[in-house]
Amino acid sequence: MAKRIDPKAAREWAQLTRRDFLATSASGIGTAALASLLQQDNLLANTGNPLANIGPHFAPKAKRCIFIFMAGAPSHVDLFDPKPKLNELSGKPLPKEMTANVRFAFIKKESAVLMGTKRKFKPHGQCGMELSDLLPHIGSVSDDIALIRSMHTDQFNHHPGQLMMNTGSPLFGRPSVGSWLAYGLGSESKNLPSYVVLTAGRGSSGGASLWSSGFLPSNYQGVLFRNQGDPVLNLGNPPGITREMQHYGLDAINDLNRMRHSAVGDPEIASRIASYELAFRMQTAAPELMDLSGENQATLDLYGAERKDTLSPGRGGPAGQFTKFARNCILARRLVERGVRFVNLYHASWDHHSNLDNELSYNATMADQPVAALIKDLKQRGLLDETLVIWGAEFGRTPLGENRGGNKMNTGRDHHPFAFSMFMAGGGIKGGQVYGKSDEIGWGIDENPVHVNDFHATLLNQFGIEHTKLTYRFQGRDFRLTDVGGNLIQPLIS
Repeated sequence: MAKRIDPKAAREWAQLTRRDFLATSASGIGTAALASLLQQDNLLANTGNPLANIGPHFAPKAKRCIFIFMAGAPSHVDLFDPKPKLNELSGKPLPKEMTANVRFAFIKKESAVLMGTKRKFKPHGQCGMELSDLLPHIGSVSDDIALIRSMHTDQFNHHPGQLMMNTGSPLFGRPSVGSWLAYGLGSESKNLPSYVVLTAGRGSSGGASLWSSGFLPSNYQGVLFRNQGDPVLNLGNPPGITREMQHYGLDAINDLNRMRHSAVGDPEIASRIASYELAFRMQTAAPELMDLSGENQATLDLYGAERKDTLSPGRGGPAGQFTKFARNCILARRLVERGVRFVNLYHASWDHHSNLDNELSYNATMADQPVAALIKDLKQRGLLDETLVIWGAEFGRTPLGENRGGNKMNTGRDHHPFAFSMFMAGGGIKGGQVYGKSDEIGWGIDENPVHVNDFHATLLNQFGIEHTKLTYRFQGRDFRLTDVGGNLIQPLIS
């Protein structure tokens, strides 16, 4: 027969102070086992505890990040990077030496020809940034953004490319950017996760692997929120279970978990304790977060939260994406207002192998107003200076038209890792500039190439983190987000 635990003894054991337990426990987890609270009190720093945040290496410019990830890969030559020469050469093939050693997802090399764009570009803002006619709202905040036109990556297929951009590696099992920041800096919120994920569209091919904590303790992984209804499924209590009853049961479970943790020292037990406690606190915080009734009509109109779809979404997902994406942008602002460290906002799919004109028009129109509104809203609330906003994807699209099956009618573009565009705003980034330059048709890079590792190094820098020093030992090796690469993009840093 199992030995019964004396409730009184368990309660007495649980009354140890956080500091006493921190000093005496091999685990370094206090009685309440609230890792996030201990981090905020700086009680876990430099203890060797796996849940302890590292802290910045120098004064940070940014405290929070919203990474808007357009899975599927928007076409840079149709949105961000005007190429008159591409239009001039439209219908002509590339020299064979340019494609001889290039792998495509679907393009047939022998019959591939360049495809110009129907989009019109014009300058915006005092900086004169040239953007597509599909992005007038983003154009209105061009003086706040730094547009990188010289991004490149090592991957040409979606899932490895998405993993590369989100984790710094095309391999499964690596921590995401948000997980690394949560591990390094912890959370400013006691009642919400340090890392939250919002999704829209048809779903990215990478799925949950893009916000995984990898080999880091699991409490650092992204928490997926729904944008309406219950934000997290099964967060509420079953019928008949009061909050007091739940708290008593939670205390008992955590007492058992702490006893086990002190015996075996498994960091996942500590993560489990922290997760249980956070979930309890989220029962109050999460519903309040999702309630947009307190947002005034002017704010809803700014984001276009009540817009109806225009055109057919095609690969962009089921109908209603205009409202869903705008709502996600509002929620992203509300999350960082409440101290959430990192918000991933995913929309898929921008994978326009065909029907490019209609589907890109739908997606760009869906995203343009809410993304610009997010930057404007953060700025007017005094949050932009400390909030890094990023728009990006796994790669770009080919200047060549998609000719799957040898079709002569080219209506889309294939995957393109050699040159593409991203932008950053806020968080200490110097806005109103274009960095880097692709060649005259948007195929390769002419000036200032930026690898994914360089982008990650610069992102971490804005949070006061030296990217070579943010490491985690796993299987005998010190891993980091930037692997063995990464250089700061100095002109972007204020």
